Amino acid sequence: MRIRHWVAVLALTGLAGTALAQGNVIAERREGLKRMGAHMEAMKPVADARGDVRALVPRLDDMLAFFRTLPGLFPAGSGAGDTKARPEIWQNMGDFQAVNARMVGQVEALRTAAAAGDAAAFAEAYRVTGAQYCGACHRNYRAR
Repeated sequence: MRIRHWVAVLALTGLAGTALAQGNVIAERREGLKRMGAHMEAMKPVADARGDVRALVPRLDDMLAFFRTLPGLFPAGSGAGDTKARPEIWQNMGDFQAVNARMVGQVEALRTAAAAGDAAAFAEAYRVTGAQYCGACHRNYRAR
């Protein structure tokens, strides 16, 4: 009887740990995606004014670091809870990863233009980022 009790305790502890870990990954990805949105909002006036885009490099470095790890923030079983992630992420993980890889490439292009101080190239790349790259993920993988 005592062994069954300990087995049950260990099983419940494991389940609780999994739930907490998934809660943490959900919170981590939500916080990160909100931060990415804030970066995009902060870059818009600079892009519109064709201002000093070199100052945006640290934001773009943060975006690159985040998007390079984004698929890892969607482990199996982390679709329930306080999340807008749609089940299609896990059903189409290969496509989700491909969409994310294209976003990484686009952020790299933004960073290259910003690091070079090329405001015109940055403004053009920024213009297509939201609609074509952010939107590609939001349309298919984010619930409203």
